[in-house]
This record gives sequence, structure tokens and C-alpha cells, in this order.
Amino acid sequence: MKKLINDPADVVADALRGMAAAHPELRVDHENRVVFRGDAPVRGKVGLVSGGGSGHEPMHGGFVGPGMLDAACAGEVFTSPVPDQMVAATTGVDGGAGVLHIVKNYTGDVMNFEMAAELVAAESGTEVVAVVTDDDVAVQDSLYTAGRRGVGVTVLLEKLVGAAAEQGRPLAEVADVARTVNAQGRSMGMALTSCTVPAAGKPTFDLPEDEMEIGVGIHGEPGRRRVKLAPAREIAEMLVEPVLSDLEFSGGDGVIAFVNGLGGTPLIELYLMYAEVARVLEKSGVTIARSLVGNYMTSLDMAGCSVTLLKVDDDLVRLWDAPVRTPGLRWGV
Repeated sequence: MKKLINDPADVVADALRGMAAAHPELRVDHENRVVFRGDAPVRGKVGLVSGGGSGHEPMHGGFVGPGMLDAACAGEVFTSPVPDQMVAATTGVDGGAGVLHIVKNYTGDVMNFEMAAELVAAESGTEVVAVVTDDDVAVQDSLYTAGRRGVGVTVLLEKLVGAAAEQGRPLAEVADVARTVNAQGRSMGMALTSCTVPAAGKPTFDLPEDEMEIGVGIHGEPGRRRVKLAPAREIAEMLVEPVLSDLEFSGGDGVIAFVNGLGGTPLIELYLMYAEVARVLEKSGVTIARSLVGNYMTSLDMAGCSVTLLKVDDDLVRLWDAPVRTPGLRWGV
């Protein structure tokens, strides 16, 4: 294993120190491993909290800032944060308008966020609403979930909901935006290689040089099937067609098309994949309203990508175009 680390046990703590040094506009609670926007809590604004296991950077800490999250909890690599971290994050962003928890559908995340919400409500009376993302069409259940996994839609949802909260919309409306986005988005991923968790020191699974995993999860969970390596145009069809068959995307105001790298795939390949995805969508009569290409929800050093499609209307497009200023996503400012 070759990694730019000191001690495998200190990877998360060391990375958070680096984030604090690189982004003084953020505030990092090193004891609880929570990244806050520097001006949190923002009085009268719905607080937005997310989090999960580390190793998916820039998700979630890289999406903290104006126009997105108010706080993100960092668990150990591929391990849910604990309720105490979530309580610290929730109370730290409570500006009097309630708090929305954005939770990916992984068993530990769901359970711990629920426990944290109950603790906060009991201690302070703060209204906390949770929305769970479950957009992965690859499998119904996996090693980490009961039901579909929360993957790429989470990135889009945090941006859109962040813009809605920034506008001063009340908690009920912000939560409705989150539910709409989750209901209207679907994702599918694939892997060319496994990832290597620092504490394990070896690849999570063995994937021969001439094979790829279709429907892989962001923790290296196996997907629908393992097949022979194929050209990008065929891979795009393997990813897009299950998404299109799960939800009607043609007609309406179009989609946000998101090609996400899993950490070990260079941008030249991601843009090549986007071209192939766009070709499949055009052939299927799906209009692209907006696009996003890059490494936003990764799996450490895994080579591969995921495709996310989100049906949008005028309101969602306006929310997407609204200013955002975070380490991982930034425009309009």
C-alpha cells in the first residue's frame, strides 16, 4: 500500500487539520470532527447538516459553506459518525429556524442520525427533520443498507437544498425540496479497480485486469454483475439504461446530468464518459438542462464512475444556478 499518510489510525484527524489550514473560512471542531461554515449558526436560516464515513471527499466536508451545508460530521473511513458528533453539528447550526438532516441510506447513518435528532429535540426542543437519499438503482439491498443506497443524488440535493435554505425558505419547504430531489433522481456506478482502506492496507476486493464491476457501491460493495472490460460507449449504456428504465426522464424541463468520478479516474476519462452519456440521453430523447463532471463523491482511490440523472423544473434550475461557495463546489460568487 502506497498512501500519503502518517499513521492509518490518524488519517481522518490529520485530514481535518489540513482542511482547517487550507480553508480558514470554515471552522473545524476537531474534538467532535465536525466541519462548520464559519458564520454558523446563521440566525433565521434553516440549518443543514449531513455527514458520513470519511473516504468520499469532497463529500461531505468539502460541501460546507454558503449555498450548501452548514455542517458535516466526519466518521472514520467508511464508518458512520456517532450520534454525539451529529448532536454537536445540529446544535452548532441551530439558528432558530430548525435543522434538516441529509442522510444517505446506510444503516449506521440512518440509525445514528435518528438518535441524534431525538437527543437534540429532548434537550433543546429544536425541530429536526431528516430526509434520506436512496437513489442507487443497482441493488435493492447491500452489505451496508436496507433498501437502495444513497449515492450521487446526495451531492445535487445538498446544493439545491442549500440554495433553498439560503433564500430563507422555512424548514417544511426546504425539506420538501429535498424529498422532491430524492424522488426525481437516480444513479448507477461502476468500478475498474477496488479501493484500499488505509487501516486494511490492501484492496477491498479482487478485480482482475480484464474485468469491471457494474453497480458497485461507494464503499466497494459488489454490484449487479462482474463483466469483461468494455469501451466507454458500452459502459455508458450499461449505466444509463438502468437509470432510464427506473424513472421516466424524457419530456418536461430536462435533467441535471452528473458524471462522478470515484477518486482514481482522471478528468480526461470522466469527460469522455460524459460525452458518451450525453449521446445515450440524446438518443433516448432526454434533454440536458445542466451538467456536472468531476470527483465529488469518491471511494478513496477507486477507479470508476457513476452517472446520476435528476429531473428538474424551473425552480430546481434556479436553485442549481444560485451562488455556492464551498471548497468542493463554487460558482456565482
